[in-house]
Amino acid sequence: WIPELTIPMAMTMIDYLGIKPHHNILDFGCAKGFLVKAFRWLNREAYGFDISKYAINNCDPEVETFCYNGNPYGFTPFDFCIAKDVFEHISLRELEQFLSKDVADVFFAIIPLGENGKFRAPANNFDTTHVNCMTQDEWIQFFADNHLGCKEFRFEIKGIKDSYYEKYPKAHGFFTLCR
Repeated sequence: WIPELTIPMAMTMIDYLGIKPHHNILDFGCAKGFLVKAFRWLNREAYGFDISKYAINNCDPEVETFCYNGNPYGFTPFDFCIAKDVFEHISLRELEQFLSKDVADVFFAIIPLGENGKFRAPANNFDTTHVNCMTQDEWIQFFADNHLGCKEFRFEIKGIKDSYYEKYPKAHGFFTLCR
């Protein structure tokens, strides 16, 4: 938990997406729930889901009742689903299954980008759990094939992954998606 990083990032997402206090949020791939905690500190109704039983079992105590490992669709539909550094870890087939559910009205995905099997930020090539390495256009087409329109795409949103952007300006994609 590094509040000086996580809280400003959560506030950036709130401002960028227009998340109001009455909206609910699913942090898909929440790990130990730190982003959920930041959203809740900022008066947002946030929940987390992660496939890692270890992460959920070691979740931040403040949000352990809001983070879970079971069915991620129990509270659906959410107003927003945040997937920060998650979709590159999920097989496209499993991701298609997830996206076919009525999980949220708006998806916000932050994804490391690459081409020809190499990520644009070299550090992302060392993560052996990354199974998808695609360009922004390939991701946009994948989302379209799964009935999600790309409302907005950016390489940069100030306040999220700024250190990467300075050195590798096209290393990450910020996708705002709607049905």
